This record gives sequence, structure tokens and C-alpha cells, in this order.
Amino acid sequence: MDDATRLLDNEARGLAVRLDQVRPFALTETMVLAAALPYDAHLLIERFLVAHRRRLRTRVRGYLRWLHGEGDGADPAERQRRFVAIRMAFNDVLGQFDIFTEVVTQRSEHGTGVRLSGMDVLARDALRVRVPGQTDIPAVCYLARGPGAAIRRVHTRLPGAAPSPVALIRVPRERMVGSGLASSLVHEVGHQGAAQFGLVASLREEIARRHRNDPAEHWPVWWDWIGEIVADCWSVGTLGLTATTGLLAVVSLPSLFVFRSTPGDPHPTPYLRVLLSASIGEALYPHPQWAAMRATWKRLYPADRLPAPERDALERQEEGIEPLVDLLLEHRPPALRGRALRQLWPEGGRQPDRLLELYRRWNGDVGVMARQRPSLVFAAVGQARSTGVITPEAESALLSTLLQAWAVRGSLDVIRRPATRRAS
Repeated sequence: MDDATRLLDNEARGLAVRLDQVRPFALTETMVLAAALPYDAHLLIERFLVAHRRRLRTRVRGYLRWLHGEGDGADPAERQRRFVAIRMAFNDVLGQFDIFTEVVTQRSEHGTGVRLSGMDVLARDALRVRVPGQTDIPAVCYLARGPGAAIRRVHTRLPGAAPSPVALIRVPRERMVGSGLASSLVHEVGHQGAAQFGLVASLREEIARRHRNDPAEHWPVWWDWIGEIVADCWSVGTLGLTATTGLLAVVSLPSLFVFRSTPGDPHPTPYLRVLLSASIGEALYPHPQWAAMRATWKRLYPADRLPAPERDALERQEEGIEPLVDLLLEHRPPALRGRALRQLWPEGGRQPDRLLELYRRWNGDVGVMARQRPSLVFAAVGQARSTGVITPEAESALLSTLLQAWAVRGSLDVIRRPATRRAS
């Protein structure tokens, strides 16, 4: 065995040893049952990781056989080239594992893990819309530092170009307060829903057609921003006013940033984004509160103090909000089977007066509220806070309790599921 073969043999066998040290999460993570990942999501993640480790282990063994067989006389550079390809695949497998480790490890944090499990229930509920035969998508949540939420959608690429088996939703730790949590989470869910039904591509086609007949300058801008606008629409449709107030909290920044439009940024200018959210809400669930919200936002950030060219450009773009909202909500892509986008959510389901009526009827009874759809509860509690019926302190305490209740209920479903399978 020459020096090159000995070196590569040692390195390849070392990779195999390290690979064998990667154990299933079920054997390495400690968490209370209520904090566990959703059963189907956990199963998909473990199967995904096991399959890629097995595939890589097979490659390592095949390489060692080649190295000591027909590769024995091969050029050292060729032996090294083949090893490097395997090492890169090895790093991809560890990268995949690390991504899911970040998600799973937080489930062992006292308090945090159970809240995350409750958020999983909220995320899955927010993905349920009125489309027959809709595919159920497993989603799991985790926390991260920084101001922005994000989602790694199901089937998007992980290291090594492998498609993710589940949707991974990252929520900023600073959003773990009251109903604003739902606004960020459901916005990210909206990205998954938009991908599931092909909304961004079909809306861009319709915007392009509209622009050909109407040369107004706002259409190309909406084309650029429509991905984030659809996600905001999903949030408003699911949560009502809670979505807009949560968005307002996220984009309440120094005026320089609120009015700034950054080339290449898929997010709308924050000033316009809040106005868009309120206009979508008004079109879905008519009520004077939306006009009041727009007026408040404009008082917080008076556009008339901007230089004339910037102010005029902003006003022209604002004039395009109404036609965009009409196009958006009446859009009927093939995946919705003849339904308009506005019909994804129950008609009147998030009307402000109905939400307040529900909140008063529940009368703070956690047992009753825990049996409702989580998205409906967040919408009702957020509506109650916006009208002063509940304080921010009481809201935060109530929703934390409810997240725990949904987590416990989900864990009991996991216990019952194997028994149900055996009985069938």
C-alpha cells in the first residue's frame, strides 16, 4: 500500500466512523412529550437523515473497495478526486443533520419546547384552507435571533441539493409575545401555501397581462413584490386585524427605512406594505377599523415631509393599491379549482364583530378556547387586544397557556395514533 492509498484509506474510514456517531434524534434528544415534533414530521426527518447516511456509507465502502482493488494502480490525483467528492457529500449530510438539530434541540429548553410544539399546531392549522383534496404539509417551528421570520419550504433544497421533507419555520425570539407571534408565523406559512398552489407565478402572469393593457407604473413594482404580498394576504385572511397589527410592529422602524425601497428586495416598502395589509383586510372583512388603521399609520409616518420626488412616487404607487387588491383577491389559478383567492378563507370568518363576540362568549375559558382552531383563537384575542378588551399582559399569559394546551393535545394524539393503527 503506497503512501497515497494509506492516507486516503485512513481518511475514508474516518468519515465512516464519524458517520456512525450520528445517532437518531429519538436516542439523543431529551424533551417532554408535549414538546416533541409532530409525529409525521419527526418520522419524515428521521427517515430522510437515515436514508442519506445509508447512501453515503455505501459510497464510502464502495470507494474503499475500489481503492484497494482496481483503483490501486490509478493515478493518485484520481484517487484524491474521488475521495474529495465523497468528503463533500459527507459535509452535506452533516449540514442536513445540523439544520434539523437546531430545530430539535430547542424542544429540550424548559418552556420553549412546549411553546414551539403549540406553534407547530398553529402553523398546520394556518395551512388548512378551503380547497378540496389539499395535501397536508408537515411543518415545524424553531426560534432564532434577529428581526425577521423565515421559512424553508417543504421540498426546497438542503445541503447536497436534497429536498427538505418538512417545512421549517423560523420565528424571531423577540416575536414570542402575544398575538404578534401569529402574524409572523402565518406570514411564513403563506409562503408555503403560495408555493403549494403556484400563486406567485400565476399572479405574475396576470399582473403582466394587466400591465399590457394599463401602462401605470405601479404594476411592475407589484410584480417584483407579489411573493411577499401573497404571504401577507394569507396572514390577513387567516388572522384578520391581528395580522396587520403584528406587521405594523415588525416594520415600525426609523422613517429612513420605512419609506425606503431597496432595489432587488422582494419586500414592499414598509410604508406601503402596512397600507396594503389594511386594504386587503378591508376587502375581505369590511369594517371601519381598517380605514382607522391606515390613518394611524399615516400619522405615525407623515409622507408629506418627504422630498417632493419621493412623495410623488409614493403617492403614485399608493394609487395602485386598490386595483392590486382587487386583482389579488379575485385571482383564480388552476390549482384552486375555480375558486378565487378570497375564497380560501371562510366568508366572514374573521369579521371584527364576530371575533369580539366569540372572545366574549369564550369568557377566558381555556378549556373551551383550546378546542377551537388556533388561528381563530389568535384572531379573536388579537382583535380583543386592539379594541382594549384585554390587556397585553393578559393576552400574553392567555396565549402561552393555550399554546401549552395545544401542545399537550398534540402529544396525546401521538400516543393514540399507534394504537389506532394496530386496531385497523
